[in-house]
Amino acid sequence: MMNNAGDYESLAAHLSDLKDKSETWHQSLASSFLNEEEQAAMQKLFPESALVRYDGGYPGARKKKVIFLYDEEDDFSDIACIQAKIDQRFRKIGHRDILGALMSLQIDRHSFGDFWIAEDHIYLYTSKTMARFLIDNLIRINQLSVSFELTDERPVQEFAVRRIQAVAASERMDAIVAALTHCSRSEAKEMIRQGLVQVNHITLEAPDDLAYNNVTISIRGTGRFTYLGILRKTRNGRIVAEFLQNV
Repeated sequence: MMNNAGDYESLAAHLSDLKDKSETWHQSLASSFLNEEEQAAMQKLFPESALVRYDGGYPGARKKKVIFLYDEEDDFSDIACIQAKIDQRFRKIGHRDILGALMSLQIDRHSFGDFWIAEDHIYLYTSKTMARFLIDNLIRINQLSVSFELTDERPVQEFAVRRIQAVAASERMDAIVAALTHCSRSEAKEMIRQGLVQVNHITLEAPDDLAYNNVTISIRGTGRFTYLGILRKTRNGRIVAEFLQNV
């Protein structure tokens, strides 16, 4: 994960080079997969437009490529999805097992997108060139034999969420963080100061920023929440706020 200004400058320079090559070569080009923090940073420099698209292979993908199109009508994408049918009756595997198997192949995390297990299948998004390598080499995950193949389908990962309510002093972010983490406002401010809170995948710097509807709040060690707004106010003027919490 890129987490400092120098890393983002390097990424921005790489995307700028891709953009220039796309225009010079009259060819659509795609970056590697970016995580949500990287996307949030790059969207300020390369906002989505008729010639710039952020695509992870399916609607709602978390990891996405930046695709620079030469022609507005071009539907170019180098993203592929591979799948493997698995039998977990005798050996259970999870997300960490799949990531560990991928890392053991000594490939960069930016070379693949979202992956998950749904019922008796593993789905993994990657580039078309990397798909062949993974089909040939990703054959065992935590001692479970697997056999991947390309699929023309575009499966969608479904994230489990639950509705929760929290009582906060106000819509200030330090008050919201305090309510979600069940700590004091001063402790919430310290968490923000330490860079433990992100709003829409960008590190929050100002504790007095206000939360707004549908913003994503990520608190390290606590979880990810989508702020839905104020349900009502209490007699002493506090707010009862509603959230979707990823579970």
